[in-house]
Amino acid sequence: MKLEARGLSIGYGRRLVGRDLDLEVAPGQIVCLLGPNGCGKTTLFRTLLGLIPALGGEALLGGAPLRRLARAEIARRISYVPQAHAPPFPYEALEIVMMGRTARLGRFAQPGPGDRTAACAEMERLGIADLAHRDYSRLSGGQRQLVLIARALAQQAPLIVMDEPTASLDFGNQSLVLGEIGKLAHAASRDGQGVILSTHNPDHAFALGAEVVLMHDGAIHRRGRPEAALTAASLSEVYGVPVMVERTPSGRHVCLPGPGA
Repeated sequence: MKLEARGLSIGYGRRLVGRDLDLEVAPGQIVCLLGPNGCGKTTLFRTLLGLIPALGGEALLGGAPLRRLARAEIARRISYVPQAHAPPFPYEALEIVMMGRTARLGRFAQPGPGDRTAACAEMERLGIADLAHRDYSRLSGGQRQLVLIARALAQQAPLIVMDEPTASLDFGNQSLVLGEIGKLAHAASRDGQGVILSTHNPDHAFALGAEVVLMHDGAIHRRGRPEAALTAASLSEVYGVPVMVERTPSGRHVCLPGPGA
């Protein structure tokens, strides 16, 4: 079950945001999308989810053109963590997480005890079980983000699209979420889920050992393993500031502002 972009052009109406984009993510694989603001990351995700139409090329899910699939079928195969979410009603956090279960229900079915158990398990997994009966709209930005991640996990789709899932999180919760993403891809019990996520922090790609897609001006600038794609030269060119990539004594790579940044 692959999610693929083949020669994909993306944008809104007549405004072209990106062009000739090729990538794929399969269960058991982590793909990390990086690039400066406005390079097309969110627009690409919205196109791969079928939320906006492609302007050219094709998005494929399981080898089938995405435009030919029903929304319910897409939802059973892909879960989504957006950058932000504002519900129209004051739902409890647990109710938001249980919404992830609707993709697995029949048209007129209601969530049952098993769905509630699955939702509670994902909240427990992310350390937010105590938020279950809190008003979601009154939670902090970081707490809401963890609730949205729990909702995506409760959906139990083979593929997950995450648009900057760590953006609102403190250091501890960033580490927690990155650890869970790694477990998703390598979990034998679930045959591994495919994850494609965007981030502004190149260190996350190194930490996850993810396949990197580095975007610039609506095109793919570099791709490959982090050590090959995220060099000082490529990052400096894409972000327009001097960047250093250094290896720590423990063997980890870190990205730092270069002299004069």
